[in-house]
Amino acid sequence: MKGIILAGGSGTRLYPLTKVTSKQLLPIYDKPMIYYPLSVLMEAGIREILIISTPEDTPRFEALLGDGHQFGIELSYAVQPSPDGLAQAFVIGEDFIGDDGVAMILGDNIFYGHGLKKRLCAAAARTEGATVFGYYVDDPERFGIVEFDSEGKAVSIEEKPAQPKSNYCVTGLYFYDNKVVEYAKNLKPSARGELEITDLNRIYLEQNELNVELLGQGFTWLDTGTHESLVEATNFVKTMEDHQHRKIACLEEIAYHNKWISKEEVMEAYEVLKKNEYGAYLKDVLDGKYLV
Repeated sequence: MKGIILAGGSGTRLYPLTKVTSKQLLPIYDKPMIYYPLSVLMEAGIREILIISTPEDTPRFEALLGDGHQFGIELSYAVQPSPDGLAQAFVIGEDFIGDDGVAMILGDNIFYGHGLKKRLCAAAARTEGATVFGYYVDDPERFGIVEFDSEGKAVSIEEKPAQPKSNYCVTGLYFYDNKVVEYAKNLKPSARGELEITDLNRIYLEQNELNVELLGQGFTWLDTGTHESLVEATNFVKTMEDHQHRKIACLEEIAYHNKWISKEEVMEAYEVLKKNEYGAYLKDVLDGKYLV
């Protein structure tokens, strides 16, 4: 399975922070925002990843992440000239996806919770249909909302409904089989001129091929699109790392435990980062301080 991170958009809701840089390059505590979605794809076992961004910001992501070899992955880059909808990512990434299934995650989404890796790997292992993740929200009119029947089966999806039929939204993480490329190419733009991810999910739902996994108690999903949510995300990551003494979205650690990079390669990263807490953490990982 291939992976896509959609890290485009103009970030106007975060002005003036994003006037000269991408939202996904802003810091969330001790790491650039894009580390968090990248870690989710890596935890799912995905090693070939395409980062889609704006013409201005794509070179900045390349400068930060390079070809990904330091994390045991293969990174490539593509440009979304204008923000014409989330589903456009599969049209832009058609050649990259090839004959494989694909997972896409939005560049400003953070996922955390015990057992998340198991769920990610299960979604990546499915060869047919689609898997999306639902999460309870207090403001469902802002999201794509899933309606369930009495047996908990998804029966409808609506984008930003005026009268929401539930409080469960579809988060910014999607797993699809290879049919998604053709479905995306045949989508018609919505009233706001975009290729909507909700329309794509609805196709799978109508064919009874949409699996909705609910992220319930014990899971956290953060969409860092506002100044308030940036602060909330930073506070959350700091609190979790302080209390659990483990880093969230440490890409070198994930790659090392996946056996994608060697101890020597982690040491190379440590030598660059050893003057700060992130580097000290890498040394602790190498020294076997943590059992799992």
